[in-house]
Amino acid sequence: MIDLIARLFRRPQAAIVDARPRDATAIAAVHALCFRHGWSETEFERLLSDRAVVGHVARASGGVGAVVGFVLSRLVEDEAEILVVAVVPAERGRGLAGRLTGRHLGRLAALGVTRVFLEVDEGNQPALRLYARAGFQEVGRRAGYYPRPAGNVAALTLRRDLT
Repeated sequence: MIDLIARLFRRPQAAIVDARPRDATAIAAVHALCFRHGWSETEFERLLSDRAVVGHVARASGGVGAVVGFVLSRLVEDEAEILVVAVVPAERGRGLAGRLTGRHLGRLAALGVTRVFLEVDEGNQPALRLYARAGFQEVGRRAGYYPRPAGNVAALTLRRDLT
């Protein structure tokens, strides 16, 4: 009985679908909630219109609600760079970033990508845990890359092989 009640009151899981240029406004809003320096709607529209960019969005309420997360990558031959992964604060801690990343990596593999790179702030522990669970490993470090009020911090370059 308790299981039935729990299922009745559980929110539908976010649906992960391909990102489109029409998602630029919603993606820009999510980005602004998640980062100090948000990218503009125009920047996202330009990225999403680029044939070398692959993106996914997570839509709340089983796919009919607002965009609550996204991931974007740029492809160059058989490699890709994850440009950004973001999930709105209210949806964090529920595995959505992992689902987004997993779906995205699967799509990249289907497109023939063999290696995926990304850069992350060395102090961003939630992101580092996400990427470690997704199989990324540190392959480089850029000292003083990210400016912070208390002093610049390093960016870690991570890689995952998809073959």
